[in-house]
Amino acid sequence: MSFPFAALIELLPVLEQEASENDGDAVFPRDGMARLRRLGAFSAPLPHASGGYGYGTEPAGALPLLRLLRLVGQGSLALGRLLEGHVNAIRLVARYGTDAQMQQVAADVRNGALFGIWVTEGVEPVRFHDDGAAIVLHGEKLFASGALHVTRPLITARAPNGDTRMMLVRRDDPRSASPSIGGISGMRGAGTGRCDFTGMVLTPDALIGLPGDYMRQPEFSAGAWRGIAVALGGIDRLVDLLRLQLADRSRDANPHQRVRMGMALIARETASLWARKAALVAEGHGSDPGDVAATVNLARIATERAGLDVIELVQRGLGLSAFVKSNVVERIQRDLATYLRQPAPDETLVEAAGWFTHRDLPQPEGDA
Repeated sequence: MSFPFAALIELLPVLEQEASENDGDAVFPRDGMARLRRLGAFSAPLPHASGGYGYGTEPAGALPLLRLLRLVGQGSLALGRLLEGHVNAIRLVARYGTDAQMQQVAADVRNGALFGIWVTEGVEPVRFHDDGAAIVLHGEKLFASGALHVTRPLITARAPNGDTRMMLVRRDDPRSASPSIGGISGMRGAGTGRCDFTGMVLTPDALIGLPGDYMRQPEFSAGAWRGIAVALGGIDRLVDLLRLQLADRSRDANPHQRVRMGMALIARETASLWARKAALVAEGHGSDPGDVAATVNLARIATERAGLDVIELVQRGLGLSAFVKSNVVERIQRDLATYLRQPAPDETLVEAAGWFTHRDLPQPEGDA
């Protein structure tokens, strides 16, 4: 069996409509989540042996996962963010956890659990004390996507000796979370908020991997390719809407509009090529770890630039109508601009450029 991509494509208008209806009041996309779950999107990252497709956990799943995340991003960037976080958490357990932990993850996914990854610290960073019998947490996480809905967040926490550890929290009671971080303008449907873990008690098997695993390269940087895939879906949709709305207004023959359309297509295809390269390098075998991290970081910057260029071209091409809330373009460009705000872009570019100053970019198998 293979993932039902045709059914997902048919579902995209429904996901987009829900995203627009939910935006004003920042309502969580429950219906879209349920529909994606029925298609198997949330079990897709499980290894084949656990009943999944290996998307994100097996090398052959790289390009199918790219397609899945890109399509979901076309329908709803908020849903794409939630799915990407779910995949990310499962990937980290598969890479650094034990067989027993991965089996539990698979069982939880089959029972409807939503995974996520929350690492941004609040005023009180998350710390823990482990006495060998129990782990006690203290502190909070910010910018937690799906704060009231993720039931299995993978978080980072600092030990008394300064080590950073990953741990998977079983969280069936959302009362420790608040749904808002204070008026964020885009990605409102992702339910981004904060979560206070103070006083939460975990068993020792919640610890995933060894000290420092979360920051270990190339995995730490390589995982960004999945976010790139979601952002690419938003770029796709804006380019398509520019084309359609110009045609509807009989402005598509204007030479200046054709220049904008051409530049938007170039930006989209540039991002697409970088996303494919990043996926193949990150999920393949044999690449130097530095090559992997630097390639994905360049792809991240290329996608950010493409997205910002497309937003500007859409705004200039459609004029004030791109800022009217009844036009779906208005929401999507807010969502995409917010989604593209990833940390340390300047540092990322400088490090990646420095790495490849004296060596060639890798050419993975399957990349022209």
